[in-house]
Amino acid sequence: MGAYLIRRLMISVISLVAISVVVFSILALAPGDPLGEFATNPNVSAEVRERLREKYGLNDPIHMRYWNWASGWIQGDWDESFQYQAPVKDEIFSRLPTTLAVVGSAFLLGIIVAIPVGVFSAIKQYSAFDQLATTFAFLGFSIPTFFSGLLLIIVFSVKLDWLPFVYDKEVNGIWPNIKQSIMPVTVLGLAGAAQLTRFVRASMLETINQDYVRTARAKGLREQTVIILHAMRNAMIPVVTIIALQIPTIFGGAVITEQIFRVPGIGRALIDGIRANDTPIVMAITFGVAILVVCFNVIADILYAVLDPRIKYT
Repeated sequence: MGAYLIRRLMISVISLVAISVVVFSILALAPGDPLGEFATNPNVSAEVRERLREKYGLNDPIHMRYWNWASGWIQGDWDESFQYQAPVKDEIFSRLPTTLAVVGSAFLLGIIVAIPVGVFSAIKQYSAFDQLATTFAFLGFSIPTFFSGLLLIIVFSVKLDWLPFVYDKEVNGIWPNIKQSIMPVTVLGLAGAAQLTRFVRASMLETINQDYVRTARAKGLREQTVIILHAMRNAMIPVVTIIALQIPTIFGGAVITEQIFRVPGIGRALIDGIRANDTPIVMAITFGVAILVVCFNVIADILYAVLDPRIKYT
C-alpha cells in the first residue's frame, strides 16, 4: 500500500501541474482584456490603466505570469481579483459557506433518497415500485437542471407565490433561509439521487444473486438480516467510492443552478470570473477543485481496499 500511495502521489502532482498549465494558458490566450472596462471609463486615464496592468503583471510573458501565480499559490497567496479588486482567497471563502449549505444539503438529500430507493428497487425487481423508481431515475438523467429549476420557479414562485426564486445572502432567520434554499436543493438533490439510484440498484442486483447470500438464506436467517448484514453491506462498497468521488463537486458549486436561482456561491463566481476574464478567480476555483478531485480519487481507492479485503494494492 505504501509504494502504491507514493506512486499515486507522484502521478497526482504531475497531473495537477499539467492541469494548471493548460487552464492558465487557455485563460491567458483567451480574447478580451481583464481591465477592458477601464478602457471605456473616461475617469480612468491611460497612465492609471498602465499602472494597473503592471500591478497585475498583465504585460509579462505568459510563462512569467504562470510562474508568479504558481509560486504565490504554493505560498498561500492566491493573488488579487481583477473584477472585485480584493484578495481571491477572501472572495472564495466568503462564498464557500453558501455553496456548502446549498450544494452540500442537496448532496445529502440525494444520498438519503437514492440508497433506500435503490435497495428496495433491487429487492422488488420488476415490481410497480421498481418501474416507478426506474422511471424517476431516467427522468433525472434526462431532464437538465436548468429546465427543472425554471419549472419549479414557474410553479412555486410565479404561479403559487410560495417560495422566493432569488437567493438572498443577507436574509436572516432559520425558516427564511430554508425557504429560499428549498428549490435549488430540490433540483440538485433529485438530479443526484436519480444518478446514484441506478448505481445502488445495479450493485444490489449483482450482490443478492451471489452464493453467500443464498447460503445465508439457506441457514434460515431472516430476510431483513440477509439484506442488511450480507447483501447491502457488500453492495455499498462501490457506492461508497462513487460518493467519495462526488464530494469535490460540492466545493466546486453547481454552476447552472446557482445562476438560475442567483445563489452567490462558488459556481456563480466561476461564471462571473470567466465572463470578466478574471484569471485569479477562475484559476483558484478550477485548480482548487482539481486538487480535491485528485485527493478524493486516492481516498476512494483506499476506501475500496479497506472495505473489500480482496483488493490489494502493490
